[in-house]
Amino acid sequence: MGGAVSAGEDNDDLIDNLKEAQYIRTEEVEQAFRAIDRADYYLDEYKEIAYKDLAWKHGNIHLSAPCIYSEVMEALELQPGLSFLNLGSGTGYLSTMVGLILGPFGVNHGVELHPDVIEYAKQKLDQFVRTSDSFDKFDFCEPSFVAGNCLEISLESSAYDRVYCGAGVQREHEEYMKNLLKVGGILVMPLEEKLTKITRTGLTTWDTKKILAVSFAPLVQPSKTDNGRRHPLHLPPPNVRSLQDLARITIRGRIKKRIKQETTCRGGAGVLKYPPRYKRKRLRRRQMETIVFLDKEMFASRIPNPFDDNNNCEDVEEDPREEEERATSDTKQDPPVNYLREKILSLPLPDPLKYYLLYYREK
Repeated sequence: MGGAVSAGEDNDDLIDNLKEAQYIRTEEVEQAFRAIDRADYYLDEYKEIAYKDLAWKHGNIHLSAPCIYSEVMEALELQPGLSFLNLGSGTGYLSTMVGLILGPFGVNHGVELHPDVIEYAKQKLDQFVRTSDSFDKFDFCEPSFVAGNCLEISLESSAYDRVYCGAGVQREHEEYMKNLLKVGGILVMPLEEKLTKITRTGLTTWDTKKILAVSFAPLVQPSKTDNGRRHPLHLPPPNVRSLQDLARITIRGRIKKRIKQETTCRGGAGVLKYPPRYKRKRLRRRQMETIVFLDKEMFASRIPNPFDDNNNCEDVEEDPREEEERATSDTKQDPPVNYLREKILSLPLPDPLKYYLLYYREK
């Protein structure tokens, strides 16, 4: 699935392409995509294809194409404090991006059929929390993953504000999926080869919108036990934060606010300051309305093509000054400055308390 946009040279370049093609349309979604490097969720030997607009599968590990995740994130209309359920959470890539928007008082749950994929997702989540500078830029709602079949969720489980299913749903399971939603909630799922957005407008009323044509591997049907009964899958209860944790969130929030005020006065960029990026200008001509198959998934673009001749990328001659600036940047580029970390480490506090405020992060 995918192939609707040009491949990127890096994560930011891929996001630029998704924005240009109107798959990413809001600032919140753009910032979440830029904060999480897609390549971090690939095995090392496959990282060179991470920035292509293609799905990837290795054993039970699977990532949908960037254009699909973009449409899903936009359709969910995420807001801070909402509850989110990801059915078929896989590597945790989508759940982690969603957590950046939900903030510390949201709920972020994932259900995954394969225990080995859950372990992979937990490793990637731990890597993000410990090492990514983006963690300090956002107030994060950490996802919690549960092993099981999403068609066996207990009827006693709470409903959610937002639900996404990453496997093909047949019409016979539509009502089951819709009942996972609160009134006013949004469900996004592949329903009979259409990525579909369903909004629950009342206890028994729904608004349905088809987004685009897709083809996902179908949901795995639950298996019965020896006595013919199924064991219900219990989802985690809402996380009640301790007073200590709430204090940490508040202190970090106050420091971020102070940093923002200071950097705004100096013309800075906030909690993290990145060196300038220089990239080659390109004129992208995409032949849309095409279908691309990859590993049981298919995607048909819905975006009209402004060019009819070809879908090639042509280099446009650059201003020599830009080339000179980029060459200087390549030789002198410094890592981003994490002002939040520097501020916390400079506080007149015991070291254990400083490290607690930093979530015991390595950098």
